[in-house]
Amino acid sequence: MGAHFRGLAWAALALLSVHLVGMVGYKLIGGANTTWLDGFYMTFITVATIGYGEVVDLTHSPAGRVFTIVIALFGIGTMTYMFSSVTALILESDLNSALRRKRMHKEIAKLADHYIVCGVGRVGSNVANELRKTGRMFVVIETDRQALDNYLEIHDEALYLHGDAADDDLLRVAGVERAAGAFAVTGDDSHNLVVSLSVKQLNPKARVVARVHDIRNADKTRRAGADEIVSPDFTGGMRIASAMIRPNVVNFMDQMLRSDDGLRVEEVIVPEGFPARRLGDLKLKSRDFILVATHEGGRWVFNPDDDHVIRTGYAMVVMANPGGRAQLADLLSA
Repeated sequence: MGAHFRGLAWAALALLSVHLVGMVGYKLIGGANTTWLDGFYMTFITVATIGYGEVVDLTHSPAGRVFTIVIALFGIGTMTYMFSSVTALILESDLNSALRRKRMHKEIAKLADHYIVCGVGRVGSNVANELRKTGRMFVVIETDRQALDNYLEIHDEALYLHGDAADDDLLRVAGVERAAGAFAVTGDDSHNLVVSLSVKQLNPKARVVARVHDIRNADKTRRAGADEIVSPDFTGGMRIASAMIRPNVVNFMDQMLRSDDGLRVEEVIVPEGFPARRLGDLKLKSRDFILVATHEGGRWVFNPDDDHVIRTGYAMVVMANPGGRAQLADLLSA
């Protein structure tokens, strides 16, 4: 596309040059009674092939006729090239957009155990950034073209779909039937409710986290299928209180979130088919993760010892970077 822009710029410069040369030429050919406007007018009607009345008499000027032929050849040629460059620019832009959509749909079709971010406004963009930092694949769905363009301006490599996240067909294109979960984080509580319902109907196993502005809508959204409800107003209040009464903990968490290493408190689920084993036998020693606790059927075990037995379905809570989380997952699946 850059080549077309350059070609268009050169064509415009050439056309301007033709008009300047023509204006000077007709001024000289017409003599003292010819104005600069007359010279420009003669050049313009020649290049544009309009054919209005000539204001410079060329009846008895063979040189003037030859000059007109030359101006016509260069001017019409330049005009033709400029219009073809504009056409190519438009067609290539549309073609690139179509090819990008097709390529993106193919990439989305290959995804599994990914996440769908429904809404990429102020909250959704932060959700997407967290998924990116921690090495998780995701697809963005946004109905507001301006909000989507603002996000893509920063993250042009993101996989996205433009449309309503409550549309079953669009959710299928996003791979909802293969997805690990979906975030219903638009700015409209009722829309988040419908998105939660749609996702659960298409994939009951997918985990749905929904945003609600009005806490009174939490129960309705949960009944619609959301597994977890988050209210930014409530969470913000808790964060403000924590900053006052436990500042060092908040500072530690903030530093962790700002870390370039992607360090997070993560969870890894012990997969099906895993034989019950002692933690000591797993040799969970790594610089990339630290086991903090296990969650076992509603019961928490903090800092379990080496004799503690791990079984299928347990959630292992670790402090880890993306590589450490992958290492632990590999150890449990081996």
